[in-house]
Amino acid sequence: MRKFMAIYIIVILSFFIFSGQACLAGEADPQAEVKPEQEIVVRAKVLNVSEGQELPEAMDGWTQGKEQLLTVKVLSGTFKGEEIKLSHVIPDQPGLGVIVKPGDEVVLSIQVEGNTITSAFVSDHARDKKLYYLAGLFALLMVLIGRMKGLKSVFSLVLTGVGIFYVLLPMLFKGHSPILATVLLAAVMTTITMTLVHGVNYKTLAGIIGTTSGVLVAGLLALLIGKAAHLTGFSSEEMQMLLYIPQKIAFDYQGLLFAGMIIGALGAVMDVSISIASAIEEIKRVNPLLGTKDLFRSGMNVGGDIMGTMANTLILAYTGGAIPLILIFMAYEMPYLKMINLDLIATEIVRALTGSIGLIMAIPITSMVAGLLFNRVKRKSAVDSE
Repeated sequence: MRKFMAIYIIVILSFFIFSGQACLAGEADPQAEVKPEQEIVVRAKVLNVSEGQELPEAMDGWTQGKEQLLTVKVLSGTFKGEEIKLSHVIPDQPGLGVIVKPGDEVVLSIQVEGNTITSAFVSDHARDKKLYYLAGLFALLMVLIGRMKGLKSVFSLVLTGVGIFYVLLPMLFKGHSPILATVLLAAVMTTITMTLVHGVNYKTLAGIIGTTSGVLVAGLLALLIGKAAHLTGFSSEEMQMLLYIPQKIAFDYQGLLFAGMIIGALGAVMDVSISIASAIEEIKRVNPLLGTKDLFRSGMNVGGDIMGTMANTLILAYTGGAIPLILIFMAYEMPYLKMINLDLIATEIVRALTGSIGLIMAIPITSMVAGLLFNRVKRKSAVDSE
């Protein structure tokens, strides 16, 4: 068992490493171009705010907002320590203006010509430190409550981020098949995560097989239904913006849509699979006389309890993100027939339901695999280990 798992993990990790190297090998280091004028982005602190002149109304009747005169101090980059005075306009449209006060940290875009600052404007609030604090709190609680398993979970989460940003996204950026790349990465990350957290054992193997099978079902179903429903992949503004990137890459936009559905379902399917495998392991440890059929039935009972809440989790997560859009439809009394057939709405429904179906299918698969694997454990060994 351990030899099989070790070989499997080595193969998976080898793919992970070589895929990352292959993606990065083709990327040439960009040469630093000497530009007469360039823009740099730095962190700055607002020192002083004063009211500027009133702005005239625009031609359409909307006011252009109000002007503020800011004094900011650069906190990073070549011009660190310099103070800059600039004009900051706050539009009247809610959500578009960056409202600042003394002491705030902001992201400052600076136009530079040679070693001279020609102009500067406030791009946004500097939010990254708050995000780091929140991430640190999350990691700390994981370690305090989960102890060694919590630490391993944090480490596996870091590896997942590395896999997505340094393997999957470069592969997609080079035009590789989104679905194939995502399924392979899902198998790799499932293997790494479960092996790190739960060790090399039957429980881990059952969880890996159940998760991979559920994700494959979700991906295949999304592909079939998405194509049959003529989902274009352009339901989001971000996908449409990919058409105009300077690299002019011929993306498989439908594939990107389905790949996103697979990634979205992976976490929930992984949770269900390992929960069932753990439950069956514990049942087998308590009662070594149970056979494959009894273990399968126990896994199905546990899975039935998990299924309802996890399916709700997926559907509620997607519905929560669509609340503003649903309110717009209600405000304009859009007919149901038109609303349900919109590409955006159909995409979100397919995303939620295919992920939930993949989660449901992982229950019998994991139960069967775990039942077969744990039934191989000799009764005597189980009694001795108890």
